[in-house]
Amino acid sequence: MTVTTKSSPPLSQPPLGFSSQGSVVPPQPKRTPTETIKSKAWLHFVAGGVGGMTGAIVTSPLDVVKTRLQSEYYKNRLNKTRIQIPVIKHFVDTGQILCQIYRVEGWRAYFKGLGPNLVGVIPARAIHFFAYGNGKRIITELNGGAETSLVHTSAAILAGITTSTITNPIWLIKTRMQLQSSNKANSLFPVAKYRNSFDCVLQVIREEGIRGLYKGLSASYLGTTESTMQWVIYESLKTKLAERRKKNQTVTLGVNSMMREGTNYWHLWLDNFIAAGTAKLLAACVTYPHEVIRTRLRQPPEPNGKLKYTSIIQCVRTVAHEEGLTALYGGLSAHLMRVVPNAAIMFFCYEFILYYGNQWS
Repeated sequence: MTVTTKSSPPLSQPPLGFSSQGSVVPPQPKRTPTETIKSKAWLHFVAGGVGGMTGAIVTSPLDVVKTRLQSEYYKNRLNKTRIQIPVIKHFVDTGQILCQIYRVEGWRAYFKGLGPNLVGVIPARAIHFFAYGNGKRIITELNGGAETSLVHTSAAILAGITTSTITNPIWLIKTRMQLQSSNKANSLFPVAKYRNSFDCVLQVIREEGIRGLYKGLSASYLGTTESTMQWVIYESLKTKLAERRKKNQTVTLGVNSMMREGTNYWHLWLDNFIAAGTAKLLAACVTYPHEVIRTRLRQPPEPNGKLKYTSIIQCVRTVAHEEGLTALYGGLSAHLMRVVPNAAIMFFCYEFILYYGNQWS
């Protein structure tokens, strides 16, 4: 979507690089619409990949803990804590797992599955942001140029389904790798069955067939509700914060307008950072059970070769019967501690690269 700039007093317009809706849209050199579209498509892909990679590396230890807390092995093997308050218990369990991993398996275990995770995150986030950014542009044009919540919802659903379908095998491998331990003598989790990610792929195909790589795909589609809710909330918060910032600009007093413009410029970056974290927090809390269901569906087969969880409904019924419905929120604390800063970092990197990429392209 081509953005034009207007010459007006500094205080009546958002700082350089932001539209009145809060989107990062730097001034573009004169170019044809086709060149602008190609540039933005490429930047969405790269910015999304870099953002996803950065967030995944920083929050990897909590991703390992979250996966283990969501699994059945945690329920069966971790010593029960005496604390009965669910929220507090979640944080206690997170601390126990973190200490246990370091004591038994060493610090390297905090980054188990990071290889396949990065292999999955980089293309997944690149594809997701590419599909969302360009999907939003196309749908907005079909909607007569009006960017509404319905446009954001449609673009987010399209991006979620596309990304889940393409990358599900990678996430299954990552989950299998994180649910095994390298310490044979003392561990809460099964001894390592797979030597590395490639060996995991070969064993899954040999034992479960190609369809085995797509276990949990239905739960991933269900998880599209989370990414959709996150995008809608993010776009809404970003717009509202930008509008509030614009109103404050008109009443801000000072002697140096350039200094005021630079200050508000960084305030807008901060607003987007907060909007991303808040959106992820709200979306994750509402839709979290799908994360547990997805992890259970991706667990390795039982020793007898049978799968304990075969579908979303069967998984929910089994978990509710054996462990109670609260088990569907296992690992919530570790999940929130990881995904909220991860989302804030990822979206910040995405917006940052998109902004400067457009300037340099």
